[in-house]
Amino acid sequence: MRSVCIFCGTRTGTDPAHAEMAAHAGRRLAGAGVRLVYGGGEMGLQGIAARAALEAGGEVMGAIPEFMIPREGAQEGIELRKVATLGARKSMLMEEGDAFLILPGGTGTMEEVFDLISRRRNGVHAKPAAFADTAFWGGLQGVLEALKAQGFASEEALAGLTFHADVDDALDSLFRYLGVREG
Repeated sequence: MRSVCIFCGTRTGTDPAHAEMAAHAGRRLAGAGVRLVYGGGEMGLQGIAARAALEAGGEVMGAIPEFMIPREGAQEGIELRKVATLGARKSMLMEEGDAFLILPGGTGTMEEVFDLISRRRNGVHAKPAAFADTAFWGGLQGVLEALKAQGFASEEALAGLTFHADVDDALDSLFRYLGVREG
């Protein structure tokens, strides 16, 4: 089974559209028979996506450091893998995901994004990452383009990162890469 790892907020943010985006992503992954991989918690956009996938009959795997369970909760009904550290969590998520969907999020999401880019730069993986919501991620896209233009990031390190207006466009690009046919 193919897997898409979602990186997104443990908060919902101020725009209600972000919660609907997360729920839609979870439902669409489940409908396509693609396993959702994520951080394992109940809170925020990540919890919304996981619950939506479960409710739609999808398979969900989460990885969570044990020390975070009291703060984030551990989503019930999923394949939950408990790990010791945040680093172990990121490594497991990046290993389990065949591709990455990046939804709005905060500093933790940014950390995951930059770790993903660093691992790509160092040849650990060549998996694609699709950012959904250019209104949210446009600033980061500009920074990454400036890094490349100014010689601080190689074309190879940023290859496979795509920015999309909405979650459907982002998922379409990942499904094409994975060879997933819906319906």
